[in-house]
Amino acid sequence: MAVSVFVVGAGNRGGNYSRLMADEAVDAEVVGVAEPIEARREAFAKLYNLSPDRVFSSWNDAAAKERMADVAIITTQDSMHEEPAIAFCERGYDILLEKPMAPTVDSCCRIAEAAEKAGVLMAVCHVMRFTHYTIELKKLVDAGTIGEVVSIQHLEPVGAHHYAHSYVRGNWANEARSSFMLLAKSCHDVDWINHIMGGNCTRISSFGSLNHFRAENRPEGASDRCLDCAVADDCVYNAKRFYQDALDAERFNWPINIVTQDDPTQEGVDRALREGPYGRCVYTCDNDVVDHQVVNMEYDGNRSASFTMTGFSTQPDRFTRIFGTRGELTGDGASITIRNFLTEETEVVDTAVADGSILGGHGGGDGGLARAFVSAVAAQDPSLVSSTIDSALESHVLVFAAEKARREGVVVDLAEYRRDVLGAG
Repeated sequence: MAVSVFVVGAGNRGGNYSRLMADEAVDAEVVGVAEPIEARREAFAKLYNLSPDRVFSSWNDAAAKERMADVAIITTQDSMHEEPAIAFCERGYDILLEKPMAPTVDSCCRIAEAAEKAGVLMAVCHVMRFTHYTIELKKLVDAGTIGEVVSIQHLEPVGAHHYAHSYVRGNWANEARSSFMLLAKSCHDVDWINHIMGGNCTRISSFGSLNHFRAENRPEGASDRCLDCAVADDCVYNAKRFYQDALDAERFNWPINIVTQDDPTQEGVDRALREGPYGRCVYTCDNDVVDHQVVNMEYDGNRSASFTMTGFSTQPDRFTRIFGTRGELTGDGASITIRNFLTEETEVVDTAVADGSILGGHGGGDGGLARAFVSAVAAQDPSLVSSTIDSALESHVLVFAAEKARREGVVVDLAEYRRDVLGAG
């Protein structure tokens, strides 16, 4: 029997997971939705042929009913995860929770405690763990292919236009509305490093700032809106050019559906850029999240890892170098190169998928997560999905500790920090 799924939040991520859950290979069925935006709600209900009594404008109303499904997928905005996650736990739903868990460490702890108290299976959408690339890389590392891992370097090149879209003009630009950058975007990467490295992170430090997207860097003669700007043709971040290119390429799933939810036409995009947030000059927005950051991590066994996030890049994929006692491994999300110190031989492992981008399901990670989670729910076996609430809470703790280090200019001792926030060493 298929696992039944109720979706809380039918936006981009909720829509993606729903499509994957409805795939025959996943063996799940979407049976209900809670979504406040009417156009999204109606389209979702029509797509999955939902009965009116399973369609809600508010998650509160849905949570007040008796349990309607095996699983609740929580894909509301970051700052709105805690209440529905806890409420649906208390109703007995197993939970698939979009990352980040919540914007504060206390909220993350309360979600984890609610899952434990209710005895439900909860997983967090750290989809990078579930790509073919990561699965193969983890096997190589764990098999000792390069000996004992001593250090990792990991780069997340967000991309200039992606950064301007999501983190200057968009939903994740302002901490008060969402969360800080390391949590909103890069908790994936901290979790991934922790997953690959294994063991216990003992100390962490971080540096970063909002360097460029500030009012003092506004070009002379620039307007508040790109459509009216006399210097737009010379601006890297010209919204008209970026969204016109996306419209011409028929990239309706992203970013056009974010810019205009109900009119993906030339007129609709032009109107959205003239009236909505995505047509604003990047130097006059209310953004405050960092545009570059580094995190340094010390692990037990005198091992180390470093992570860099930058909004100034054209490189589409993350890039990683892993240094071991017998060899070196490099990877870019599509292939893994192994260099053996003893034989001086080089081996390349191809892990590419048809589309490794976010639009392609994060290199297969979205689908891999969906299959693993549904299997875990069907068998009631948390070991079948690696991004359990326990592992996710640990990586979120590292993210919050790193942000504390950045803001306070200190090196955070993780044993002390865990005692402070978790009551554990």
